[in-house]
Amino acid sequence: MDRSRRSLLRSASSWLFLSVTPVGAFAANGSSIVAVRVWPAEDYTRVTIEHKGMVKFTQSVVHNPERLVVDIEGIELNNVLKSLGDKVGPNDPYIRQLRAANYKPGVVRLVMDLKGEVAPQVFNLPPVGDYQSRLVMDIYPTVPTDPLMQLVSGKQPAATPPKEVAKAEIAKPEAAKLEAAKPAVEKPMVAEKPMVSEPESAPKLAEKSPEPASKSGKKSRRMVTIMLDPGHGGEDPGAIGARGSMEKNVTLSIARRLRERIDNDPNMRAALTRDGDFFVPLGTRVQKARKAKADLFVSIHADAWIKPEARGSSVFVLSEKGASSAAARYLAQKENEADKVGGVNFTVSDPHLARTLMDLTQTATQNDSMRLGKSVLGNLGSVNALHKSSVEQAGFAVLKAPDIPSVLIETAFISNPEEEKRLNDEEYQDKLAEAIMRGIRQYLTRNPVQTGSRSG
Repeated sequence: MDRSRRSLLRSASSWLFLSVTPVGAFAANGSSIVAVRVWPAEDYTRVTIEHKGMVKFTQSVVHNPERLVVDIEGIELNNVLKSLGDKVGPNDPYIRQLRAANYKPGVVRLVMDLKGEVAPQVFNLPPVGDYQSRLVMDIYPTVPTDPLMQLVSGKQPAATPPKEVAKAEIAKPEAAKLEAAKPAVEKPMVAEKPMVSEPESAPKLAEKSPEPASKSGKKSRRMVTIMLDPGHGGEDPGAIGARGSMEKNVTLSIARRLRERIDNDPNMRAALTRDGDFFVPLGTRVQKARKAKADLFVSIHADAWIKPEARGSSVFVLSEKGASSAAARYLAQKENEADKVGGVNFTVSDPHLARTLMDLTQTATQNDSMRLGKSVLGNLGSVNALHKSSVEQAGFAVLKAPDIPSVLIETAFISNPEEEKRLNDEEYQDKLAEAIMRGIRQYLTRNPVQTGSRSG
């Protein structure tokens, strides 16, 4: 046999060997688990498997009892993945328990025992920011939570922050058995001197016209509904300070303090787009405000910049025609990427989303947003230096409710060590909440809300 024929046969043998190599062999080398996380909340529970490489999956729902079965190709069953079941707490609204085991060569099976019927969404996310690839399992209730019920009952859902297992040690494998289931750049502006508003006593809101009498015969008065939006959450931590402070935690704490002040006013009531550590897509935040028939929308954030010297508070409103500055444009682009970081299932279309996120064309709403922004900014100037003494504008997706005056507040720069320290101080958070409350009060005194309900 000549040399050329022997070379050809060796090549053919190599190709044949590769063609019959088990899928699991490639998966073991090509994909490994980085971390697993569970984010329980009243709105939905999210389960995340962060991994390197690519995976394929199939899903099926099994009834009586209710279970979600997900078969995953391309990952290894190691101690990190086995620990996923330990992340499910007894108070999880939707998941009773979760198990993982090898189903067949190259395939890991996850079985979720559920507390009732659910509407699950399972999808892959590509690497973004500090995250590797992620397989996401969102467990939604069949009937979505209603923000109006939250307002009426005064009950706020709570979510427990997840415990993360990152690159865990590989210990002795444990036997795992699953019951059979049918598969179915521009530098920021230097902080300016605070613009302190004139001291005034707490103004009373303009008297509202009474609504028709209820069945009990008692007359009810129109209350001002304010939707508070703590920025980021869950998989999306937002900006992170040098000391490790996460924007999502600071914004939620300030929003809760502001809610308490609003609810103590007999003429106002407040709701939160999230009252726990879980991710809410930008469009969903807007939809929640509209479903609650909110009169005002206040989004709370903590800014960050590439240099630690940047400082001060800012207030933004939506712009139809471009940002008011390069810094505002950069900030809007960064905030609008929250859906990519937090993880949105873009394969699911919402028929209401196009209408909710349409460009703001109602001049009256835009003007009211600017008035609200000026009032809040003036009061923030009594607590912190102002990054800029005027309200800025940019294309923030979260401000695109067409009929609700909306503002986005950057309380301070979490990237500034001094401001990061203050943002974690409870007394300072109270001062920020009080300043925002004064701004809302002053706006409503000068611009009383008209009697009547908004359309959903």
